[in-house]
Amino acid sequence: MSLFDPKNILKRVKEEGFEKVWRESANLFPKTIVHETKTPATKGASHPLYDLIQKMRTAFLNLGFNEVFNPIILDEAEIYKQYGPEAPIILDRCYYLATLPRPDIGLGKAKLEKMKKLGVEITETKVLSLQKVFRDYKKGKIDSDDLVEKIADSIGVSDTVAMRVISDMFPEFTSLLPVASKLTLRSHITTAWFLTLQALRPVSDLPLKLFSVDIRFRREQREDPTHLRVHHSASCVVMKETIDVNEGEEITRSLLEPLGFDQFRFVQKKVTSKYYAPGMEYEGFIFNPHSKKWIEVVDYGIYSPIALAKYDLDSPVLNVGIGVERVAMLLHNEIDIRRLVYPQFFAELKLSDPEIAHLISFESEPKTEEGKKIIKNLLDVALANAEAPSPCKFLVYDGKIFDKRVKVYLYENEEKAKLLGAAALNQIFVYDGNVLGIPLKGMDNIEFIKSAREKGVPTGIRYIDGIAVKAAAGIEEAVTKGQKGFDMWVRMAKRLSDINVKVSDKARRFIMNQKKKIETTGPVFVGIRAEIME
Repeated sequence: MSLFDPKNILKRVKEEGFEKVWRESANLFPKTIVHETKTPATKGASHPLYDLIQKMRTAFLNLGFNEVFNPIILDEAEIYKQYGPEAPIILDRCYYLATLPRPDIGLGKAKLEKMKKLGVEITETKVLSLQKVFRDYKKGKIDSDDLVEKIADSIGVSDTVAMRVISDMFPEFTSLLPVASKLTLRSHITTAWFLTLQALRPVSDLPLKLFSVDIRFRREQREDPTHLRVHHSASCVVMKETIDVNEGEEITRSLLEPLGFDQFRFVQKKVTSKYYAPGMEYEGFIFNPHSKKWIEVVDYGIYSPIALAKYDLDSPVLNVGIGVERVAMLLHNEIDIRRLVYPQFFAELKLSDPEIAHLISFESEPKTEEGKKIIKNLLDVALANAEAPSPCKFLVYDGKIFDKRVKVYLYENEEKAKLLGAAALNQIFVYDGNVLGIPLKGMDNIEFIKSAREKGVPTGIRYIDGIAVKAAAGIEEAVTKGQKGFDMWVRMAKRLSDINVKVSDKARRFIMNQKKKIETTGPVFVGIRAEIME
């Protein structure tokens, strides 16, 4: 059930203004909030990417590496120090950070007059106080989050009026354009490793073994099945007096073989990145048995003495970087990285018949034990007298609900009929993505119905079940409202709601998208009546 009407909310914002609707929006929440104190019946689901990250973190720790958190925001100067003449090409992959400059704000007579029209009482003291607020904001003494509050305090108005003062009278805020800085988001974990090693080398003994499984940012032209702008690298460095580049292969195997990979290929790169020593950069590949292709997953090498010297580092350093998303794709046999990382946006909804069946339930249900007793009695009498000729009436309950005496009858008034219609005992099955109401016997000449009954997933819900449950809930409600009686007669089932059954929004969307059907029709002819007495 939807709690909000998005279209109406946006319409009101357009007609009445943001501030007014925002202030009243808290009234849209339910009045009664039930605090859940019980332990949830089911565990939450983890993301497969974070599952892999955790496994890789554990593997690094077991190999004797210490975890660090590397800087994410880096000056472009670090790229030049590490890559030398290659830096401009590398920087083309980077995102530069930009900020909005804080404007110079003046308080002329025209602005003061406009403020008066908003009902702001202008005094010399208030003007001076407001000017100080703007000066402090310009100097960075006031955070952006606090500006509205500071303006409101300085001129003695509410935050609503202060917001109008800013938006209506100071175009300096709305006309600001971002100004680029020389700070970048790291595109390689390598960029940060040099800074971390520079900081730790003076206070650490060799060997120094560090790792980080973290994000990096690449200015890709587009995101597609094999490229994301934000992705993860499982990266490590080893600094010691003597080191062999082949240790990169050993580390890679130690990390990935426990995950189930056993076919590797390691190749020396023809063109070495400038932060590595010449001929000391390698790529590692894993064979994908599904696609029959070798997939690149790792890059490793020994840092260039020139790059190390720029950071006053005096010992060799081996760096290994594994693309976490690439490994995750192989583990989950996925060909679209977007679908794996962002299933909420790219994954196609898939539901099995048992999953759909689990998402089918009653629309309304009784809350009392007496209501549940009415359901049982209704079903017992209905099944025992389904073939009883009509007109007929059966007393199914005589007792109390909320201190009121209630008599409940199951009836059929039409001549020459039976107590229950032909479809009353139909049960709801899920078969091949379809939701079907079918009889438990007969109609064997219709192959689809026969197959649904034999191979489909039964929900255990019959038409008469839903009707009985709805009647019990309706009788309870009638008692609480002080009504003298209750009467419900269901002639034909045309929709699920006619038999008090609902399919969750998720399951319904899946069924519609797959062009399947929800078909629960048929003659029910069930009448339930209650007399409510003091």
